[in-house]
Amino acid sequence: MPVPLNIDSVRDAPKVLLHDHLDGGLRPATVVELADAVGYAGLPSTDADELGSWFLAASHSGSLEHYLETFGHTVGVMQSVDALVRVAAECAEDLAADGVVYAEVRFAPELHVEQGLALDDVVEAVLEGFRVGSARAAGRGRRIRVGCLLTAMRHAARSREIAELAVRYRDLGVVGFDIAGAEAGFPPTRHLDAFEYLRQQNAHFTIHAGEAFGLPSIWEALQWCGADRLGHGVRIVDDIMLGADGTPRLGLLAAYVRDKRIPLEMCPTSNVHTGAAKSLADHPIGLLTELRFRVTVNTDNRLMSDVSMTSEMTALADTFGYGWADLQWFTVNAMKSAFLGFDERLALINDVIKPGYAALMA
Repeated sequence: MPVPLNIDSVRDAPKVLLHDHLDGGLRPATVVELADAVGYAGLPSTDADELGSWFLAASHSGSLEHYLETFGHTVGVMQSVDALVRVAAECAEDLAADGVVYAEVRFAPELHVEQGLALDDVVEAVLEGFRVGSARAAGRGRRIRVGCLLTAMRHAARSREIAELAVRYRDLGVVGFDIAGAEAGFPPTRHLDAFEYLRQQNAHFTIHAGEAFGLPSIWEALQWCGADRLGHGVRIVDDIMLGADGTPRLGLLAAYVRDKRIPLEMCPTSNVHTGAAKSLADHPIGLLTELRFRVTVNTDNRLMSDVSMTSEMTALADTFGYGWADLQWFTVNAMKSAFLGFDERLALINDVIKPGYAALMA
């Protein structure tokens, strides 16, 4: 008989995470301790439980812009090498404890230089933290591999510099590049120079697109910038029409995304919190999964949305009636879409993911 699907059994299932922000996943207690250590006085509470509740309430505003404002507190305490190493190490440990076997965690180096760190210092500290955290997790019998995505802020003008940084460290743990931040008014085409450079360097990149802004954001990310994956991409559903009998008809862009197997880094709970979806039941992930787009499941910001990969997958199973085969499909989709070498992806799929789900489905 298959193992019953519940939060405990899902936690033990192997999972793959492609869209997780380092500065959105701190432990509340760590934020409090780091704030005290550096003299950061802006926290709304110095009680860890109260602070965690505050982040969730502040993030559940229905606005991406308001959601992003909460990051001022986490970034504010991540301005030293020691703090960055600690946060990255705890990130790797927390993900491994949640059953994640491969993760790509992103952060914006340009946000962590307020107290004099150079961009290289920031990247090296985070990579060291991932190494430390992964080793600690392995010592507890939880193996995880963490790759790093370097993010440029779409409202700033440092994307080419960050792209060059990503290429410089790509053999040392950086697996790709991203742009993030408010979409409206800051289209991805503002950063064409960075994307052209990355393509010339045979480098991987994803673009936040189709979250707070619609189809033009997705179209530009793909057709002008050449993105390998779409960060969120939830608004691709706007190019799918349902007929009177409920039969879906895909527009040209939606058909292109599905036909080309372009990965969608979907973050359901976060999308509800930012207003991209009214509720989990209304989230386009249900329809997009039914239509067999390359859907992946992700956390986005574990602190702000109070989520984990386990809670996301369990909630989807409860909402849409998914079983183990569906959760394996999401996981294999993500591993296929990772910015990792083909042989390494295949090994994780065949040696870790499929055997893990086979044991649950036996």
